[in-house]
Amino acid sequence: MTGRIFSAILAGFAALATAAMQAQAQSFVEGQTDPEIPTLTETVGHAPGARITSPEEMLTYLRALAEAAPERAKLVQYATSWEGRPLHYLVLTAPENMARLDAIKADLANVAAGRTSDGNALPVTWLAYGVHGDEISSSDAALMMAYHLLASQGDARVDQIMRETIVILDPTQNPDGRARFVNSFRAALGIEPMADRQAAEHDQPWPGGRFNHYLFDLNRDWFTLSQPETRGKIAAILEWSPVVVKDIHEMGGDQTYFFSPAADPVNPNLTANQLELYEVIGRNNAMWFDRMGEPYFTREIFDLFYPGYGDTWNAHQGAIGSTYEQGSARGLLFERRDGSLLTYADGVRNHFVASLSTAEAVAQNADRFLGDYAALRAANADGASGRGAYVIDLGTRRWNAEALGRRLAAQGITVLRRDGAATVCGKNYPQGYLAVPRAQPAARLVRSLLEADTPLPREFVIEQERRRAEDLPHELYDVTAWSVGMMAGTEVALCNAAVSGEPLASTAPIAAVSEGNGGFGVAVPWTDSGQARLVALALREGIVGRVTDEAFTIGARTFPRGTVVFSNAANGAEKMARFAEIAREIGAHTVALSSSWVDDGPNFGSSSFARLSMPKVAMAWDDGISPLSAGALRYVLEQRLGVPVTPIRTRRFAELDLEDYDVLLIPEGEPASALGEGGANTIREFAQEGGVVIAIGDSLDLLTSGESPMLSVKREAALGREPGKSEKEGPLAEAQEITSEAEYRAAIRDENALPDTLPGALVRTVADRENFLSAGYDDGAIVNATGSRIYAPLDRADGINVLRFAAANDLVASGYVWDENRRQMAFKPYLLAQPNGAGLAIGFAHDPATRAYLDGLDLLLANAVIVAPARVR
Repeated sequence: MTGRIFSAILAGFAALATAAMQAQAQSFVEGQTDPEIPTLTETVGHAPGARITSPEEMLTYLRALAEAAPERAKLVQYATSWEGRPLHYLVLTAPENMARLDAIKADLANVAAGRTSDGNALPVTWLAYGVHGDEISSSDAALMMAYHLLASQGDARVDQIMRETIVILDPTQNPDGRARFVNSFRAALGIEPMADRQAAEHDQPWPGGRFNHYLFDLNRDWFTLSQPETRGKIAAILEWSPVVVKDIHEMGGDQTYFFSPAADPVNPNLTANQLELYEVIGRNNAMWFDRMGEPYFTREIFDLFYPGYGDTWNAHQGAIGSTYEQGSARGLLFERRDGSLLTYADGVRNHFVASLSTAEAVAQNADRFLGDYAALRAANADGASGRGAYVIDLGTRRWNAEALGRRLAAQGITVLRRDGAATVCGKNYPQGYLAVPRAQPAARLVRSLLEADTPLPREFVIEQERRRAEDLPHELYDVTAWSVGMMAGTEVALCNAAVSGEPLASTAPIAAVSEGNGGFGVAVPWTDSGQARLVALALREGIVGRVTDEAFTIGARTFPRGTVVFSNAANGAEKMARFAEIAREIGAHTVALSSSWVDDGPNFGSSSFARLSMPKVAMAWDDGISPLSAGALRYVLEQRLGVPVTPIRTRRFAELDLEDYDVLLIPEGEPASALGEGGANTIREFAQEGGVVIAIGDSLDLLTSGESPMLSVKREAALGREPGKSEKEGPLAEAQEITSEAEYRAAIRDENALPDTLPGALVRTVADRENFLSAGYDDGAIVNATGSRIYAPLDRADGINVLRFAAANDLVASGYVWDENRRQMAFKPYLLAQPNGAGLAIGFAHDPATRAYLDGLDLLLANAVIVAPARVR
């Protein structure tokens, strides 16, 4: 049968741009196909590029392909989204390979473990599409890739790809986000698609389709593993050990196409051999795009530094991980600023061509790709990336340390666990430790995640400082620090000797720690995320507890401030039995108390103890609110701590009755215009009447503005500027002599400029130990600082600077901070609190829940959300 299939070896690309929307068959150019392989049109009713395929239609088509060619295609479900949608990958290879697939996988496991291959392994090319649900063309390209590899007849390139390699397609990594986009797009579509970027079909309603159900950017979740889509995907990738992983995206519609090599900076844990293979694939892509006459660019914008991305995480595992980006029509038709039209089908075509070109490059160099991957993993296992081990103390934030160990293990990292007291490299670990050996196949990922700092390349830093000196924007794309031990609040030390322990499985439950005996009740020391979750879940079930803002001592044991006591008398035997069950399920730490007598500190009947109950929590939601901040904050509270959150749309606030709520969360954003004056008044009245208002980041503007601000602080301009200075009156400017480049720069600088934007670094803070909001952080906390927001400290007559940044010389824990920002941030507030009438306003200058990877700050959120309402009462 003669059909239309994608093929780079045939002519016809010049007509694609205009013919794409009229495409009537499976693809766009002539070629021989197998009539037994169903087309998209036959299966779901539309041609490729003519309609944006929904997740349900995609699954229907993938199943049809797998059923039509079971000897060459295998469809595997690897996860289920929050909203219940299945995620699948499709395995494609020649029949002789499919027949021995188990042997191939077993040998790939040998290779990934650094062992010698038995000769069965084949290189796996993993092509992942649509991690952002509104980056739409990539997923339809995946369907075309699957069809082309199965239906093509007489195509030598396809035969080589199927014979020499295994291709795995992950067609939609974010089905919930894609469904959200498709539904809003189809709802806005009229009798024909509109190219005007202002049209409703291009203007997604909040929160847009980019994010998953919990509004996470799934391309920042690779080492955090907070989302089910990510956890399933990583487990699948580890099962197959791909040598190449391409994460296929879209970008702004006025841009063309991006493929590797990547921009600077490149993470120093990547090897020269890997960078050479990026060139191999890039050159092959360039050849295909030249034949099409399709413009592209490389080495710009998208770098390989932060290991939380799909490309860089996989590169740290030894694969050639890349990002591909296509200018997006964000619909079916889009008019670019240069007047040209971009169609959805153009994007589908380009992503298909890049996918096929990548698979071809791997097949043409199969031995090299597999051999280099095997050699890198074996060298890592043999200690090429370092010896000794990173040791994580189980005596500091025990639950967070245990959870971190399991997250590392879930990424294919060997983690050893030692129970009980031990001494390693001269350091005592009374509660035991976790050890992560450096000599292991995933060594480069281990080093990147657990080192205190991954330095930016010196040449890159020099160039960024030059750009800033010339008033040009810096070129950092994302955060410069991600040391996971710091972010979990744990203590990690490097020991250069061999460290022993039992292997830790990622699925192993965290064991509860139950100490003491007695009939009075149970104390929950306020030490880690597991403790906060135990308190929250107990309160949800009506179990009554009392929290202290001062430490107390019983016998030889001192319980820290923030400790929550649950008494048998207040709860009864049945509830206390349920409490013990919850503690075991979580793996929490509890201490049984024989009586209420304390040897030092407040008694349980003291005013230092406040009665806790589960607060009712509302969150500002929708227009004016950052979806990422709202989603992460809601996720941390609901999924990690167990506190239900009621999202309320900002447009309702003007007439909103918050009487039944205890806490109002205002995530990062610019909510003032969406709330209006009426909404702002509602928030002020809520606080005046006894509510707790918590604002994050830019949303602090709402609390710091007006004649009677809820937080009496002002945002600072850049160091050395004089904000608010008016221009000289009169029609002429004051004459001035400029005699040097430095004077010229001073003359043109913006006196009202804000500090330069920080991409993201981990910095130290110092706690006010007298305030309940800092309970659990007597030694301060390591926080993530981004952006340009710096506040002057609160006057002590107005409120409390609960956590302030450390002195300039001690500020930076990990990452890169501009020198003037470092000096200006010193001693400025991170967490502020100010009484408002009967209530309390709390402000976080930077988001403590961002990306859900700062679990070491969970107690700060619990203090603000769970404890603050009790203190206000």
